[in-house]
Amino acid sequence: MREPRLGDDIDDFCVRCKRIMNHAVVSVMNGEPAKVRCRTCHSDHDFRHEQAPPPKVDARKAALFNEVLKKVDPSDAKAVDDLDPGEVAELDEAAEPGETVEMAEAADEEPPTPAPVPKAKAKGRGRK
Repeated sequence: MREPRLGDDIDDFCVRCKRIMNHAVVSVMNGEPAKVRCRTCHSDHDFRHEQAPPPKVDARKAALFNEVLKKVDPSDAKAVDDLDPGEVAELDEAAEPGETVEMAEAADEEPPTPAPVPKAKAKGRGRK
């Protein structure tokens, strides 16, 4: 197979589109594409060899689970790495997406009653 040249079509994982899309080679280094441009969204990024970046959510979830476990019983807290996959799934199902620990704990308590809000008067043109 020949070396890629500038402007050649190549498939790669697009960071913005979050899919493997057609790209154009923008720069070549040592006979391999270094930077590519997505032909769909026109964003430039490093050539990723059609591999998606690792998800960042796992580290945040692990930190959140450890925080919850420490609040329950600090002396009995296990790291998420020590938990069985079933236990991690149970913890994951307990918290809804986008919900923080404080929100999950507050959901167990009675919600405060909101104060009544006075209605705004409609402003319109008066009669002429």
